[in-house]
Amino acid sequence: MERSIHQAGAWLRRRAENVGVVLIAIMFVAFIVQIVFRYALDFPIGWTSELTVLTWLWVVLWGAAFVLKENEEIRVDLLYGAVGTRTRRAMTLIGGLAIIVLYAASLPKTLDYVTFMKVEKTAYLKLRFDWAYSIYLVFVVAVLVRYAWLVWRALRGAPESTDDGGRSGGL
Repeated sequence: MERSIHQAGAWLRRRAENVGVVLIAIMFVAFIVQIVFRYALDFPIGWTSELTVLTWLWVVLWGAAFVLKENEEIRVDLLYGAVGTRTRRAMTLIGGLAIIVLYAASLPKTLDYVTFMKVEKTAYLKLRFDWAYSIYLVFVVAVLVRYAWLVWRALRGAPESTDDGGRSGGL
């Protein structure tokens, strides 16, 4: 059972990476089109700049939500790496619970704001802002799930991941 869950998770991670690649490809093509139109044809166009910014926003938040592994997150782990397993577990619990409380507290107002933004549209592509910024809601929910999982593992006393030499799991 655990192996099939791991395989399903790996498959989903690869699909999330595929979405990220498509977003980066769209961003790259829009950027090249922008350069060609601005400098080669002396005809600046705005939609390419808007598309580049939106795809950048989506790829960053999508990647942070679904592609980035725990051991790949940026952290200051000088102190974390210097303490024992029990202290690391306590640090994971405290930090994880703080993140869960803060993100969970912000979620209702974030949802209100993003849904309120349906009244505005982007300048060139005429995309509703609620669609453009809905990725932030996805990101917040993914962070909540990730840190709930980390807190659960820390409470159970599960061993740390060894993908990064045993330093994973800290905040």
